[in-house]
Parts: sequence; structure tokens; C-alpha cells
Amino acid sequence: MSFSKLPDLRRASAADALCIADDNASLTNRQFHARVLSAAGRLVEKGVGVGDVVAIMLPNQLEFVVAMFAAWRLGAAITPINPGLTHKEATHQLVDSRARLLVNASGEEVVPSVQALSADDLATGSPYTGEPFDDPAALALLIYTSGTTGLPKGVMLDHANIMAMSNMGRDSLHVTSADHCLLILPLFHVNGIVVSTLIPLLSGGRVTIRKRFNIDSFFEDVELLRPSYFSAVPTIYAMLNALPEEVRPDTSSLRYGICGAAPASAQLLAKFEARFGFALLEGYGLSEGTCASTINPVDGVRKVGTVGLPFVGQRIAIADPNGQHLPQGAVGEVLVQGPNVMRGYLGKPQETAKTLINGWLHTGDMGRIDEDGYLAIVGRLKEMIIRGGENIYPKEIEDALFQFPGVLEAAVIGAPHETLGEVVVAYVAFRAGCSATPSELDAHCADRLVRYKRPATLIVLASLPKNAMGKVDKLKLRAMLTECAPVGG
Repeated sequence: MSFSKLPDLRRASAADALCIADDNASLTNRQFHARVLSAAGRLVEKGVGVGDVVAIMLPNQLEFVVAMFAAWRLGAAITPINPGLTHKEATHQLVDSRARLLVNASGEEVVPSVQALSADDLATGSPYTGEPFDDPAALALLIYTSGTTGLPKGVMLDHANIMAMSNMGRDSLHVTSADHCLLILPLFHVNGIVVSTLIPLLSGGRVTIRKRFNIDSFFEDVELLRPSYFSAVPTIYAMLNALPEEVRPDTSSLRYGICGAAPASAQLLAKFEARFGFALLEGYGLSEGTCASTINPVDGVRKVGTVGLPFVGQRIAIADPNGQHLPQGAVGEVLVQGPNVMRGYLGKPQETAKTLINGWLHTGDMGRIDEDGYLAIVGRLKEMIIRGGENIYPKEIEDALFQFPGVLEAAVIGAPHETLGEVVVAYVAFRAGCSATPSELDAHCADRLVRYKRPATLIVLASLPKNAMGKVDKLKLRAMLTECAPVGG
């Protein structure tokens, strides 16, 4: 079965059952199927066909999901774009992905080479009458993730990848037609697409979409909508746990919450479960593995301090720098193998060859596997910063800082933050005779970087410390951090 056929199967099995809802509308399976056909017809009018890429630059709303299934019906792939990206960042993704069409809120073009269609226009097409395209090897998703070069690169996930991951998730999380997922993570992330949308829809369940996580209304939604699960990042759980003690919502509908994208402290997990009365299942994964590779079991031992066991159908190994597998208990790079592993990076064969070696995905994360097969993540080979579940790579921010006139040196590190996990701290040194204030540097970054990537603290030094090789010594910068300035959010 392909996801291109899922709307038909849902309509045939339970036409009047609820399928998907957002802040503005609620669709039954019959209505969802009709909306997908209309959207597919509109995409055809715009010239979309087999092998094309449709970019979707929308906030969380049901039209995002309608457009996604419409594209798949035609044999096209989608690339989700964060609506908060700067024009430069969005342009890179549109051009690099070779998108044929952009679906956004306004219908206005972002770049002249890519025609645009508004979300409202999706409902205006003549219903598509062709058969759903069905090829497991066809490209389904192009998820853009930053790399060590600083420029985001497209992770190529085919239909076999997303179907394998969705089946693994359904089986491991015990999701059935009785389940109702509350989606609060952004749909431009693979987690929002797979865990919160595809898995419940594949299982016969339903999805309610919220535009974003709202600390003031989240538990009101839980009490009103009665979802059975949701997926979130540690920052969200920390914010909920910090609510006043008198906040004691009715969470009896929730079977569990899924916690991923960044490490969560054992203390947070224990306190949250004790207070709110439902389990948190911590897991681990990355876009290159179609979202998830391990999860603490629903009905087994949940080991605090670990990210759980491999999904059935995946293998996890720990390797030394030469790629040799290490025994249980040893620390090394986490490797992943399974039908969920990406086909590669779009247009980047060298990057692909460095990441996919002998059938194993090299994650760049450091971990260990215990005697029971549970994985613990202990660090990162890369210098990635995780702020509130968002992956940030220093090189991209450093490149932006280097574009400021007179900047001689720039270095970015992550600093611990109680709520967000980590925040970005940037150090800058200027050429002789040049200078700028942190406020001027921040304004410069605001034009080039989405808000979550911008430094929380900007520190100007006469020069940056170097190691014996002449490279900027980031260990010394971290040691200097508390002496230079406080870290904000």
C-alpha cells in the first residue's frame, strides 16, 4: 500500500468517521478524500506531475496535509519549508530542491522561477480522476537539514522509507483506529509529518492540528479534544512542568506523550509523569532515518537516561572512528540500519558517501548500548546546537556573521539553558579600525537567519583564542562564557 491511496482506503472503510481537523475546520474521511482530489486537480492545472517537487510553505493547518496527499497522488514529492525562514533561506530551498510549485498562504511567488499557489486555491480545482500513483521507490519527502557546511541539504526519503517508518511507529506505539493525535509540533519537520500525522492516519485514527504549541491553551485542548497521544520536545515538557502547582488538568485520555529531538533530563521525565499522570516515551532519531530509530517501550521497561530500544526492523550499532562495531557498554558513534534510512542527500554524492557507509547511516551522535539493548546518547561528534528541539549548526551562523563589514573572526557555541536546553552564543572579533555593537550585529543576523538561529548573546572580543594548530579554541570560549556576559533566551 502507498500513502497515495490512503484517502481512498479511509473513505471506503469509514466514510463518515473523523479524519483531520485544525482551528478552522474538521473533515471526515469522505470530505478529506474530496479535498485531496480537488487539490490534485489544481496541481495538475499548474503542471505538476510524476517526479516533480511541490514546496509547501504553510503554518500548521489541514491544507498542508491535503497538499501533501495531493502531490503524492500525482507522483510528486513535497518539500516542507518553514514559513519563518528569511527570504534568502527559503530561496535556497526552493532553488536547490528544483521545486515546480510553491503552496503558501498568499499565493505570491518567492522566486520568479517557482510559480505559487495559495492554500485557499487548493479547494478550487476540478477533482482529479486518475489513479493514485504507486511506486515505493519514488521520492516522497525532501526534508532540509543543516550540515557542517552551513547550507541546508535535502534529505531524500522515498515512499518505502515513510511507509516503513509509519508501520514501525504504529506497531511500536500500539496506535489503532481508536487513537487521536494532537499535533503541536511544526509540520515542516519530519516528526510532525510522520509521528503526528501519517501514523495515526495509517492506523485509521485521526489528527487535530494546532498552529503551534500554546502554553495557555494546551491542557484546555487536552480536556476538550480528549487526544490519546501527542509528540513534543523537552522544552515543551519543561514549560508545562513549570506551570503553577494548582494547575492539575484532566489528562485521563492520554496514553502517553512522546519526547524526542533533544535530550531530556531524568529529573524532568520523573517529575512530569508523577505530576500529570501519563507516561513520557523518550526516543531518538534524525531526518536521515525518517524520524525515529529507538523508543522506550509503551508496555515494557522505560529506562531513564536512555532513548530506548530500536524499532522492530531497525538495527543500532556503536562504532569507533574507523567504523568498526564496538561491544556493549563502549562509547562510539551511533549507526543505524533499516528500510527507514534515506536514499541520500539531494545533489550531494560526497556528503551521502560520508554518511551512508556499507549500508549503515552514520549519525554523528555519540552513544552506548547497555546489556539490555537500550541506547543512551552521550554527546555529539558534530557541534550541533539543539535549542528547544531545533537543530542549529554553528557554521551557518558564523557565515552570516562573516558577511558583516569588518568582521575578522566569528565563532559560535551552544550554552546551557534551563528551558530551551541550549541557546546560541556568538563571539566576534573585528579587523583593526572596524567595530560594531552587539545590537548592530543582531540586526544583521535578523535579516539572514530565522529567529531561533540568532544568537541569544553576542560578545565582541579583540581576538579569539586559538589552539596550537591556529584554530579558534571553542573550549576556551566556553570557559570564558560566564566571565563575558549572561546568557538569555
